[in-house]
Amino acid sequence: MNARPRGTDGSLLTSLPWTIGALALSVAPHLPYLPVWVTAAFIGCSAWRYVIEKRRRALPSVWLRAGLALACFLGVLATYATISGVGPGSALLAVMASLKLVETRKRRDQFVLLFISIFLVMSALLREQYVWSLPYLLVAVFVIMTAWLRMSATPGETAKQSFSTGGRLLLYAAPVAVAMWIFFPRIAIPFWAVPMDTGTATSGISDSMSPGDVSSLSMSNAVAFRVTFDGAIPEPRELYWRGLVLTVFNGRSWSLNDPYKGPRVHEKVSVQAEPISYEITLEPTRQPWIFALDMPWSWTLERTFMGPQHQLVRALPVDQRVAYQAVSYPQFETNVELTESARDWYQRIPDASNPETRAFAREMRAAAGSDRAYIEAILQKFHEEEYFYTLQPPPLGSNSVDRFLFDTRQGFCEHYASAFAVLMRAAEIPARIVLGYHGGEMNPMAGHMTVRQSDAHAWNEVWLDGHGWFRIDPTAAVAPDRIDYGVSEAAFEGLGAAWGLSAPSKLVHNMTLAVDALNAKWNEWVLGYGPENQNKFMQWLGMRDPSWRKMILTMIAIVFSLIAVISILLALRYRAPAKDPAAILFQRFAKKTGLEQEVGETPARFADRARLANSLPAPVIDSVTEAYHEARYGPAGPAAFVRLKNTVNAIS
Repeated sequence: MNARPRGTDGSLLTSLPWTIGALALSVAPHLPYLPVWVTAAFIGCSAWRYVIEKRRRALPSVWLRAGLALACFLGVLATYATISGVGPGSALLAVMASLKLVETRKRRDQFVLLFISIFLVMSALLREQYVWSLPYLLVAVFVIMTAWLRMSATPGETAKQSFSTGGRLLLYAAPVAVAMWIFFPRIAIPFWAVPMDTGTATSGISDSMSPGDVSSLSMSNAVAFRVTFDGAIPEPRELYWRGLVLTVFNGRSWSLNDPYKGPRVHEKVSVQAEPISYEITLEPTRQPWIFALDMPWSWTLERTFMGPQHQLVRALPVDQRVAYQAVSYPQFETNVELTESARDWYQRIPDASNPETRAFAREMRAAAGSDRAYIEAILQKFHEEEYFYTLQPPPLGSNSVDRFLFDTRQGFCEHYASAFAVLMRAAEIPARIVLGYHGGEMNPMAGHMTVRQSDAHAWNEVWLDGHGWFRIDPTAAVAPDRIDYGVSEAAFEGLGAAWGLSAPSKLVHNMTLAVDALNAKWNEWVLGYGPENQNKFMQWLGMRDPSWRKMILTMIAIVFSLIAVISILLALRYRAPAKDPAAILFQRFAKKTGLEQEVGETPARFADRARLANSLPAPVIDSVTEAYHEARYGPAGPAAFVRLKNTVNAIS
């Protein structure tokens, strides 16, 4: 048995760049999430395979390829500690496509690579479907289809012709794809659960807070969520988007309390004034926290409940974009008495931490005479003394509150919230920190408010007898414009320059708003096309009580109709041209000779063969042949055709 040849003959040299280009385009959206070594492997294998084909070298041996495949598999397993999920799966697919390149021997191997390219393109949509996902998908499929056509192209066919053919095929398929997307029944939950592991889909607000955490978020322009109000837009001072409540202080950092420790009493809320109704579209966070305007009263998001400290929590992390309606009351009171254990919990600070702050608080509280007077005195201190609101605060060390209050005096909202809470607890006033967002920017092009990571904020709640938990924002005492205007407006007004904020040019800002409006509509009309919106659209089309059966039957009918129309158009486009009347008469003449005209045989050569066969008199054969040539190609035109017709009809 002969060994399989390992050499190449250069036959794939023209189609190989198309295959590599299609693969590169399909891998491109995965690059930010792939390990560097996977990207290097793809580039290396692509260059290696092209050099092999160009220089007619031998392909790597089976043992070498098997060793590389095993090493890459173990590399993916070591990098991700698993091979399931979007990240490991796409990395494994990319690296195996790279290795498949170095064993391509025939065109059918390249067809397999193009199939893998399709899978890579589609797997990119599992992470996120951005507004540019649709044009990327169309371009990628278009290039892959063109690469496919180039492998089957004749020597004289140009790349332009292949592009044209690929474009027509996509246009033919587009109506069918749109019809299936519109009418295929949506379900409330996905068919499968894909572990999401993108590093970008995180809120930035975590379940703990140290000095500098929130200020680092203020450098991010990423969207946290978008809000559409049913009525009038609240004033900036009312735009506190409540997230989670921190109650445990270790001397430097704040965190959530252990669910098995601390107060577990649910604090009842009594509301006042008019409610605010709105809809929030929350970006993926991979965390369970649900944000709502302070104080949330009702919400529509399933599997979401209110925790003991009025924070909304979902039973499952927010791995995908979710939309929900909510109703909040900006004016409220908590009407529950604190138990002794709860009061002790909210007053607890480590004994050995921040001694200067503790001594200062006890002295100032004794001088104030009451809790309310003490709170006002602390806020007055922040307002009148030289405390600065900045995005670049200096490092604080272990006793962070002592150093901040009496030394650096520079900080962001988390510095003031942490210091205020410690000052309250040191004076035996129950206090806690609320993490969330404040403000937002209205987008006049889309009519919604965009809340970004730069709007991340921390504020306090203190317990006052006879009132319950009361919101206090020490930032308002230090930088009131941050609360009155918000980050974006303050930057444009020049008020935020002292914080380290700079506003972009008006043109860039308007372009950002336009992109944000486009993203919002994409999320609403395309990504938000779920069961509820589909039912509304079906009813708008006139389908009463839309059900799965009705939509499936409608989809099948429309798809079959579109396929029929497309088939007819293709049949008309590629139908055989009508035969020339002179050619039809010559075929009748050929039958009368008793001979069969061969494929590709010219009338003159057939006439020679007919004369040799003596099937008809030579003058008749010559007369018919001459009349055919004149009728088909000569200047005589109709007269020659009449003579040809009469001559053929005269043959018995």
